[in-house]
Amino acid sequence: MELNSVILTTGASVGFFKFVNYGIGKLPVPETAKRNTWKWKNIFTSFVHSLITGVWSVLCFCIHPKMAEDLIETHSVFSHALVSVSIGYFIYDFFDMVLNQKMGQSWELLFHHVVVITCFGISVLSCRYVGFAVVALLVEINSVFLHLRQVLRMASLAKSTFYRVNSMINLGTYVVFRINTLAWMTRWLVLNREHIPLISYTIGSVGLAIMTLMNIVLFYRLMRSDFMKSSREKEVKKEKEM
Repeated sequence: MELNSVILTTGASVGFFKFVNYGIGKLPVPETAKRNTWKWKNIFTSFVHSLITGVWSVLCFCIHPKMAEDLIETHSVFSHALVSVSIGYFIYDFFDMVLNQKMGQSWELLFHHVVVITCFGISVLSCRYVGFAVVALLVEINSVFLHLRQVLRMASLAKSTFYRVNSMINLGTYVVFRINTLAWMTRWLVLNREHIPLISYTIGSVGLAIMTLMNIVLFYRLMRSDFMKSSREKEVKKEKEM
């Protein structure tokens, strides 16, 4: 029965995000984004996923606070459904990229999706570590601003005040909900080593190590693009005025 529930929820999620992507394609697209409408739709679909799962993950702990005390066994139908829905999105996005992008352009995200689908799949099928998976989805709170940043850049609004405000919020939530969350998850995994089977511990550890490395690289890219670049431009401008 549990397997049927997972398959049904995950399948419905794949269909939902396919429908979201289709609906976005029917909306007006900025002229600057028309040269790559697939990417525009893909990012907007990712934004919708982040918005839904970011809010949903917070609600899971608000509605069922005991889950925070036991991330292994304790969970609710609400939190189990969240992880299944997220698996559906990552499956959808994986095939969306495979069918529309060259492997060289998306291999990092494809690898990321495989790791997430594997870890989340173990969780929903075994009905264990669901709370841990929900903690991982708190990262999506930052992804809301991360995807919004990409949308604004594609719409040629990278020099707008809204973009600069979003960049600062993005950086702050990146540290709080992405870097700190991954660090906390790594610490939790180490402290609870004796309660976790070797195979689950190994998969979790490797997954977190990969995620941490990818997020450090992404953080550097964000800093370089949104903050270091503007500082360099100001220095060059001052030199020209002297």
